[in-house]
Amino acid sequence: MKRLVFTLQLVAIVILATAQDRVTGHSFATRSEVIAQNGMAATSHPLATQVAIDILKAGGTAVDAAIAANAILGLMEPTGSGIGGDLFAIVWDAKSQKLYGLNASGRSPKSLTLDYFKKNGITQIPSFGPLPVTVPGAVDGWFELHKKFGKLPMSDILRPAINYAREGFPVTELIAYYLNRSARVLGKYPNFNQTYMPNGKIPAKGEIFKNPDLANTYETIANKGRDAFYKGDIARIIAKYIKEQGGFLSYEDMASHKSEWVEPVSTNYRGYDVWELPPNGQGIAALQILNILEGYDISSMGFGSSEYLHHFIEAKKIAFEDRAHYYADMQFENVPLERLISKEYAAERRQLLNPNRAAQSYEPGTMDTPSTIYLTVADKRGNMVSLIQSNYRGMGSGMTPWGLGFVLQDRGEDFNLEEGFLNTYAPGKRPFHTIIPGFITKDGAPFMSFGVMGGGMQPQGHLQIVVNILDFGMNLQEAGDAPRVQHIGSSEPKGQKMSDGGTVLLETGFTWEVIRDLISKGHKIQWDLGGYGGYQAIKFDQENGVYYGASESRKDGQAAGY
Repeated sequence: MKRLVFTLQLVAIVILATAQDRVTGHSFATRSEVIAQNGMAATSHPLATQVAIDILKAGGTAVDAAIAANAILGLMEPTGSGIGGDLFAIVWDAKSQKLYGLNASGRSPKSLTLDYFKKNGITQIPSFGPLPVTVPGAVDGWFELHKKFGKLPMSDILRPAINYAREGFPVTELIAYYLNRSARVLGKYPNFNQTYMPNGKIPAKGEIFKNPDLANTYETIANKGRDAFYKGDIARIIAKYIKEQGGFLSYEDMASHKSEWVEPVSTNYRGYDVWELPPNGQGIAALQILNILEGYDISSMGFGSSEYLHHFIEAKKIAFEDRAHYYADMQFENVPLERLISKEYAAERRQLLNPNRAAQSYEPGTMDTPSTIYLTVADKRGNMVSLIQSNYRGMGSGMTPWGLGFVLQDRGEDFNLEEGFLNTYAPGKRPFHTIIPGFITKDGAPFMSFGVMGGGMQPQGHLQIVVNILDFGMNLQEAGDAPRVQHIGSSEPKGQKMSDGGTVLLETGFTWEVIRDLISKGHKIQWDLGGYGGYQAIKFDQENGVYYGASESRKDGQAAGY
């Protein structure tokens, strides 16, 4: 009898251990954070993270390491980045104890007018081909960041990417998958297949891929500087190629490009200042959602509860209506920035939220006036950089200039061709942008740099990370591993209006009871495997003088320190 009791107890212990085999106690898979004293890097590819750490160990700054990692990602993860695209960054400078923001997004061709689209019956800029191509801003962004915060010579910073491009690197499973998907759409455009299918097929997982054209381009930039890209032969090749395809981007558009240093903007949430960049990006949508949710006791609702998810989804719908109407290039339009992110405006908009019922649509507020890569690096001096860079729609427009080794972005697709909107197309204007870096400070000191990739998911992802940490008490790694939700179908800056309430996409990890309750409130629910972005973050622990790093399993990401 005693032996039977002991056996039953042992079985119970085994069952409990199997059911609860994670030390965090969460119902989702996660792992421990990376902790280091001297430096930290978190990127979406392990080899890029390792290069960033090498640059830090060689005495480079956080910005030096971030540029090196970005160059590696443009080679190894061309499905989400590259020097044919744009860049945004938020930098914490330890010396001045201040945040700096850089908008390195490109402008539309000066010779392409709204009348061209009207005369040709084009009501929406296409996703691919020459028409959506805008000036690629990333390279100028590198040099602006380097001039202000760099230390090592650019030739040293780009050398690892040049070597990998010449000698080759093994393609990961995820990138092989997305390359194959991109080739189905972009393979019809001149030079795409020659660049990314050198043996007549997309490289498979584990195969060695080389990009000698990109190695030559990187080497030219490293040795001759940013003007080699915008005023030299590279710019001439780009302009000639685009003209041959019937497009408008010219040498003059390239030569006149420059980035803009901007003041990051913030809102205080639960005693922490959450920072984003002002439009033409969508970062302030995260601030608007936070301001609305601040009026509720989110922590008492509990992570993953239908009550929390409902309030988040409705707050997102409200903010995205303003996003569609008022976010645009502030060099062209009078964006009512202060009102949009004010607590008073949030209180007005909060009144629209029905705690028991999903709205079909919301009207924008009234004003007094209307795939991607993310990486973050911190160095031993206390500098931190939050950097995001993208071609848009994965690999971009499909326009692959001869002999350069990269695809040009298609950001112009996000202009509105209907007159009367702040984001309406104009020559030399920056389009509405989805990519946003994030940063959090506490009492004027750095707390966390972070980002979540993925189009309209990005402000929703920023919000969920902030709430997971500040309301639900998760650590840096748990906050990214926790199951996510994405609402799609809000009004778009391109002019489409939401009228059916949109759809709620749920990642695995939410209970049937929660899903049933959301349906009863009027939400349309759809399970979706992908589309939730990819997360990297670094947190600074002032008390112990250490960095915490986190990445996630949705991409190939890795956090590492030393």
